[in-house]
This record gives sequence, structure tokens and C-alpha cells, in this order.
Amino acid sequence: MLTQAVVDATARECLEMHRTRARYRPLAAPVRAAPLDDAYRIQDALHRLMAEAGRGEIAGWKIALTSKAMQQMTGVDQPAAGAIFSTAVLASPARVDLAAYHHLGVEFEVAVRLGDDLPSSGGPWTRASVADRVAACLPAFELVEDGAADYKTLDAFTLVAQNTWNGGVVLGAPVTAWRGVDLERAVTRAWLNDEPAGQGKTGDALGHPFEAVAWLANLLNRRGRMLGRDMIVMTGSSITTKFPSPGDRVRFAIDGLGEAALEVTSS
Repeated sequence: MLTQAVVDATARECLEMHRTRARYRPLAAPVRAAPLDDAYRIQDALHRLMAEAGRGEIAGWKIALTSKAMQQMTGVDQPAAGAIFSTAVLASPARVDLAAYHHLGVEFEVAVRLGDDLPSSGGPWTRASVADRVAACLPAFELVEDGAADYKTLDAFTLVAQNTWNGGVVLGAPVTAWRGVDLERAVTRAWLNDEPAGQGKTGDALGHPFEAVAWLANLLNRRGRMLGRDMIVMTGSSITTKFPSPGDRVRFAIDGLGEAALEVTSS
């Protein structure tokens, strides 16, 4: 277990990497040798620093690496959670300035908006029990800041400590009648400049988006935290990450849930 001094120092290092747009590199080996719980302690400290730096409040959470496609792409074999800050939540259709990011990646996800809290007293949470607290499902992009990483060097500890690279989200229109959608088998499709850019299904992320919500709710509860009412949960990408160029137009559609769109500009 890392000392609090090491946790705080590592969080400052992670913030500085964000601020200076340093290329991704794994944290020092002695730090990475600690249990994954310590990576989440570093992430907690980083969240406090990010809030102090003007990122806003935590508006939701993301789960990374929930699909086999994404795990194979990155070489990391387990999901990882990170916070989404309010200043980085955009509505579709969105215009995104590439110059505002170090190395922008776009992922394609089901977002879930919660209609109630998910406290530890209600757990352990399951797909069925979280369903009763889901207000809406939305097609969404996650904007990923991967630090121009060499994906062969990734490790779960560093990814978690660095808040799983969240650079924001773009949310489509909320669908409150989500119970009429087969969230295991609904087809997901992406287009880049109107050319097909990938296809999957909503169940590619842990079998069902609500499995991802339950996993996250239980993780946070174990750590004394909670998913709250109105929070957004990004449940993981069913299509591999795309890295757009200036002028690119990206669309993402989910059968039964509509679509989201973004255009990448350059200042």
C-alpha cells in the first residue's frame, strides 16, 4: 500500500502530464507494483486537483475497456473506471477543436443517465437492480486523451491513476423508452465522413450496458463513493477508437436509440 505522500505526489505528476501534454508513459515501476486500489487512491487525489484547476464537478463516470475489441486493442484485460467533469460534457451535434487536445481519440458508447442514487445500502448492484434506476439511454461519444501512447506499453495501474484518459463526452438525445430496445443485441454503427468506420452491438460492453453500470456502482460503493441521480455513465465502446483529423465528420448510431454526431475543427 502506497503512503499518502506518494499518492499525492503521483497525482500531481499525473496532473502535470495532462497540463503539459506530455506523451503517455507508465508510472514508475515501484508505484505500479502497488495494488490496483492504490491507483484509484491516486485517481481520487487527481480528481481533487482537477476540480481545483477548474474542471467543474463530477458529472458522471466512464468505464474503459469493457469490450473484447478494446481490450485486444490496448492489451489491458480488465475494465477501468474514471470520472467525467461537468465542463467536458457536450451535446450532439458538437464541434470539437482538435487543437484543444493532445491526441484526440473518439469512442462509441451507450451512455446511461441515472434517475436515482445507487448507494451501498442498495448493493451489491446487478443488471436488474440498476435498471429500476435508469432514467434514459443515449448514443454518445467519449473523447479520449491518450497522450499519443504506444499501446504496447499500457498497464491498468497507470491508466486508472490518470483517470482513464477521459477528455469529455458528446451526448445524443436521451431515450426514456429504452425498455423497448434490446440492449444486448442492438446494432451499433460508426461512420467517418459518411464512410463506414465500424460496427458492433450494445452487448459488446460486458454483455449489457447495465452490467457496466452495476460493475461501476459496486466499485464506487466499495470505495465509499456513489453514482448519483442525474449522473451519466459511459458504459464502454463497442467499436475500436478512431483518431479523427481536422475537417472529419463522425457519426454514431444505435438501433432504437438514435445517433450522435461531431465535427472536428482546427483553430
